Amino acid sequence: MFQCHEAAPISRIEPQRRVIPLPVPSAEKCLYTSVMHASPPLSPATAQVRINLAERSYPIVIGTGLLGNAATYQHLPKAATALVVSNTTVAPLYAAQLTDALRAHYARVLLVTLPDGEAHKDWPTLQLIFDALLENGCDRKTVLFALGGGVVGDMTGFAAASYMRGVPFVQVPTTLLAQVDSSVGGKTAINHPLGKNMIGAFYQPQLVVCDLDALQTLPGRELSAGLAEIIKYGPIADMDFLGWLETNLDALRAKEPAALAQAIQRSCEIKAWVVGQDERESGLRAILNFGHTFGHAIESGLGYGQWLHGEGVGCGMVMAAHLSERLGRVDSAFVERLTTLVRRAGLPVKGPVLFAADNASRYLDLMRLDKKSEAGEIRFVVIDGPGKAAVCAAPDGLVREVIDLCCA
Repeated sequence: MFQCHEAAPISRIEPQRRVIPLPVPSAEKCLYTSVMHASPPLSPATAQVRINLAERSYPIVIGTGLLGNAATYQHLPKAATALVVSNTTVAPLYAAQLTDALRAHYARVLLVTLPDGEAHKDWPTLQLIFDALLENGCDRKTVLFALGGGVVGDMTGFAAASYMRGVPFVQVPTTLLAQVDSSVGGKTAINHPLGKNMIGAFYQPQLVVCDLDALQTLPGRELSAGLAEIIKYGPIADMDFLGWLETNLDALRAKEPAALAQAIQRSCEIKAWVVGQDERESGLRAILNFGHTFGHAIESGLGYGQWLHGEGVGCGMVMAAHLSERLGRVDSAFVERLTTLVRRAGLPVKGPVLFAADNASRYLDLMRLDKKSEAGEIRFVVIDGPGKAAVCAAPDGLVREVIDLCCA
């Protein structure tokens, strides 16, 4: 389905943690309090995390009432046209708010509505964005806005990177997973039948807008998928944060704004620091893929959309923890602790059988197509002691043991 047209009491949470330093310097934070015309000012409680990439630096703003407030977008590049890219699920909920806010800055605001789901993260659907840009005579100053989850964000970013060799774009993520992971850091891509996110580009947005209000309409399964990407930050960088998540997981699953705000901000701080050190994943940034090598194999092996990305990551983290234990990097108590948290988040901890005759071989074949593989050698993100991560190869025999143990 393709449309392109002129767009028409919370319980208090007591965090069980102090201000926690990363094992690396924390990202810069400040308040975002600008005012635009008659629009209400953004709340002084709105947090900002900055991605520091020299001339490609940009803010991530986190708070309530952001999506439909014209003040949120006042510092973006000037242009005649804005194109909002959304999908059939999100557009009816939030497109009108966003397009109304953007009319304070752009003479023409267009909306293209894509089919929803990971199964549509492909060339034909990407082409619908290019069709809208070309049919409406959009120039190289046109600003694209990605309104939706990770699929919409990845595809809009890839379209922005490609159209006229690069136009500005903004991430307005409406899922928890997108707010804490896929909207941050400039990874854009589409899937190929043989591998997830294999065709794409590194291309940074101008701004990321994380409106907590949008999470209130998120289905429980999607919320759990986002929790997987939040949980991963503890084992790889901040065990105090992992402890905070264990204490506050029920509040997060209940969508309590105070808990969500803290979890999103901390996740973005960790990712911002990592991306600031390694924008194009030549080294350090690969640790953010903890659980993803196993998880991507599950997604592509089952067929895109059968498991949500976060479900694959959640199960993949459990499998990667078991591999870390077999490599002598962590003990069984750590594996059980992580498995318990993943299960409490509503995520699967047992992988599917992808091929009954030789399931382990099927997983290995799919994982050799992972972007981190080198010369056919699978590179895994493992936990190198709680709160630290490393990327390394592992003997096929150990990987087979993990797959046999962790697949139902």
